[in-house]
Amino acid sequence: MAAGVTPPRRAAPRWLTGRQFKRRPAGAAPGLSLAMESVDVAVRTLPSIGRLSRGPPFGRAHGRFGFSPSGRPLPPAPRSEENVDLQSTAFLLHKRWTLYSVTPLYKFSDAHLRNYARLLSAFIAAEKQKGLAVEIGIELDIKVAVSSLPDLKGSDQDHAAILVQLLSRSPASSKSSEDKLIWSGWFCCVSGDGFPENLPEDFTCLPLFLANGAESYTSIVGSWFQKTFDCYFRRLAISPLSLSWMAAMWTGCKMGKTASAIELIFSVPSLPQPLDISYAIHPEDAKALWDTVQKTPGEITQEEVDIFMDCLYSHFHRHFKIHLSATKLVKVSTSIASAHCEGTIKFLQSQYLTGVLMLLTELAISQIQ
Repeated sequence: MAAGVTPPRRAAPRWLTGRQFKRRPAGAAPGLSLAMESVDVAVRTLPSIGRLSRGPPFGRAHGRFGFSPSGRPLPPAPRSEENVDLQSTAFLLHKRWTLYSVTPLYKFSDAHLRNYARLLSAFIAAEKQKGLAVEIGIELDIKVAVSSLPDLKGSDQDHAAILVQLLSRSPASSKSSEDKLIWSGWFCCVSGDGFPENLPEDFTCLPLFLANGAESYTSIVGSWFQKTFDCYFRRLAISPLSLSWMAAMWTGCKMGKTASAIELIFSVPSLPQPLDISYAIHPEDAKALWDTVQKTPGEITQEEVDIFMDCLYSHFHRHFKIHLSATKLVKVSTSIASAHCEGTIKFLQSQYLTGVLMLLTELAISQIQ
């Protein structure tokens, strides 16, 4: 921790909203109090990944967000998204998205989206006959919609996001009834840092894939894209280092009256039973600390992230005599978004959507080997 950098002093500090540990009953909603709780945080491996892996990954290593040992300045999450139609992306908010990195798609064309929907629908129908598409005993007609989300891009060089939706209708339902959305997935590339420019001809760079819905559908859709466009899917985990970058970046974003407490979840290793520590910080206090750490507005370095986290660790140790540096950061929750090390995320603010996607795109590209 750098000398001379200390948390801001207040007459009535609100950094910790509780003064003792307490166990929270299973299923209870997380509050703003600091708590130690027994929860299973083991990383879950999708059973479908093996079927999505047909060959070696394609691409190059990428050293950006959270991976630069020199700590060179990096842009934080954008403060405004004037080019984004907030209404068109509102349906992406407050859902739990599972993250994947995807190698470039071969011979993909925006002009054939309707045809892709028809072919994918036929593929799902074939898998359904094998009992893989839906639960046993459930008979549903599944329709596929493939469309473009042109607002979800960071620059003119980025390819527009591609949305895939699966909708169901029971045979017993009337023709006038609306189709029910049962699964969503989308590919995107937000500020790919010139990666698309280095691709061979006929390849499309959409390195980040997000899925919401049953894993069986994710497996089937991923298998079809993999076979059709010779690409490779890989589950995208988020390292503790990357989570600390997110905590620092999102703390520095202005939220006004909508700001909520910043919560960091740490997993305690080497215990017979899983144990987590929840550390909640008032948003004004966290922002005041970040303002004392950040040297250049609009930029962020690894050193600043380290100092910010060290200050939080030091404050926690003074109150509870626990070294958080010996634990593992597994989740970050802010007013902007909520991210978990297993590779899941919830977007909470439309105006910061592309800013968060920029960070996730960098992570996805970094994992394409």
